[in-house]
Amino acid sequence: MPCVIIFVALFSRILKTAPANPGRNTEYEPVAINQTPLLTLTTDFGREDFHLARLKAHLFSAHRELRIVDVSHEIPTYDIVRAAFIFNRVWRHYPEGTIHLISVNDYYQPRGRFLAIRHERQYFIGPDNGIFSLIFGKMPTETFVLDGYTREDALSSIYARAVAHMARDKPFLEIGLPATRFSERLAFQPVIGPNYIRGAVVFIDRFDNVTTNITRDRFEEIGRGRGFNLLIKRMAPIDGLSFRYHDVPEGEPLCRFNGDGLLEVAINLGRAATLLSINVEDMVQVEFF
Repeated sequence: MPCVIIFVALFSRILKTAPANPGRNTEYEPVAINQTPLLTLTTDFGREDFHLARLKAHLFSAHRELRIVDVSHEIPTYDIVRAAFIFNRVWRHYPEGTIHLISVNDYYQPRGRFLAIRHERQYFIGPDNGIFSLIFGKMPTETFVLDGYTREDALSSIYARAVAHMARDKPFLEIGLPATRFSERLAFQPVIGPNYIRGAVVFIDRFDNVTTNITRDRFEEIGRGRGFNLLIKRMAPIDGLSFRYHDVPEGEPLCRFNGDGLLEVAINLGRAATLLSINVEDMVQVEFF
């Protein structure tokens, strides 16, 4: 009998100390959605009143184990273009199984629709107001219209039920009715010619750096290694690319491709948008020679 007890004790220690699967790297394995689900929030609610707090209260009441990450609550009211731009910069960096709730301009018509989407092993919930067309381009295959709510239901309750459905790992196909279409909002695309690209300012960050919709791929495709001048507002032409802001002297303008591969105009340790009176939707042109 003592031998059996000793053997069981030793075997238990081996089980506790040995890796579950030797040689298998589990560092980047996705966490199952029903294990403390990760939820991101992107809204135009701001933080000065009760809307955001009430949304979170309903979310936690529906599924207490949620981990909530705030992407942004400072989206200008009803501005789905800015919301889509910010959201597109971050969502692919979250782990598989993440739930993303986007609440911007929810009541865009008297009786709006709300969508649930599964795409690239992540989940998305939000209004059918065109924002998902700005995010994905075309409608993902697994797109559903939320149902089972009335006009009297609070927006936060509608979203909370959908989030809880996903967080509890219920069959995704049961979350609503299959969508055959979704609302589309077309984003402005650059105009190109043999020797130029005419784009627009799409975003200005808190440092007043100016982001355009001209991509590195399009720049290289049209430029083919040629010299160029970048023209925007009353700024003197920029004729070279920088890698970092500090590649030019303090106070000097520059252009570079940011981490998302978009052409950016900035001033080293300065505020480009303010100093040059640049606004979102202003034209920017690259001329090759």
